[in-house]
Amino acid sequence: MLLFSASFQAQEFQGQAYYFSKTTMDMSRFNRGGGQMTEQRKKEIAARLKSMLEKTYILTFNKEESIFKEDEKLSSPVSGRGFGSFGSNFSPGPQYKNIKERLFLQDQEFFGKQFLIKEDMQPLEWQMGTETKQIGQYMCFKATAKKVSTNIEFGPPKRDNNKKESDSINNKDAKDIKEDNNKAPEMIEVVAWYTPQIPVSQGPADYWGLPGLILEVSAGNNTMLCSKIILNPKETLEIKAPKKGEVVTQLEYKEITTKKMEEFRESRGRGNGRPGGGGRH
Repeated sequence: MLLFSASFQAQEFQGQAYYFSKTTMDMSRFNRGGGQMTEQRKKEIAARLKSMLEKTYILTFNKEESIFKEDEKLSSPVSGRGFGSFGSNFSPGPQYKNIKERLFLQDQEFFGKQFLIKEDMQPLEWQMGTETKQIGQYMCFKATAKKVSTNIEFGPPKRDNNKKESDSINNKDAKDIKEDNNKAPEMIEVVAWYTPQIPVSQGPADYWGLPGLILEVSAGNNTMLCSKIILNPKETLEIKAPKKGEVVTQLEYKEITTKKMEEFRESRGRGNGRPGGGGRH
């Protein structure tokens, strides 16, 4: 009876964690053609991007499954023009993790097309540290790892001031192009803070694999911090795996979005009437 009781409690363990996500952007990427953007212009762009780069998410979890998605109650209405409507295409959709089956799924819409990002979950090679800090009422331990970057660059591509970009591309020989294609993927450092007081191997987004819930994680230019936790509410929390969309891997999806960004940059350049121009947006 004791064994049955322990098993039942493990199955019933559930909760919700609220995270505030903030992404910083290198505004120097917006300096085009060797020119310098004014500080006032940078502040205007940063303000317009704020709603896209600062979000609140809810992680609903139990011992085996979790779903991580934006808090719809706090999401601001998207404007029909400008960064708001464009940036909404790059906001992550609901992310599902099944620890037992090692399955990651992400429901993602991109410019009207539905994708289902699917990965076999591979644990990061976490380096467990002894450093601690308090997050709310929970004592957290530090862990670090490295992962392949899936960040999308929103700024214009960096240009060579001494050459036109088109000349640079045309002058590349086949060997240079092959070397570019064979470059190792960009790696970024991950710093996580987890609490053994909540004994689930879950975390926000695609992070998991530590002996406790991850309450804070920083990777590249993004940081997610837990602000609120609800454990074992009376009602059963629903966790459903997404099923619809064209199945792609995370790297395949990054290639799709990167290509779309390049097309967007080229169209904006043509619209300005000159390469790298500073026309109105």
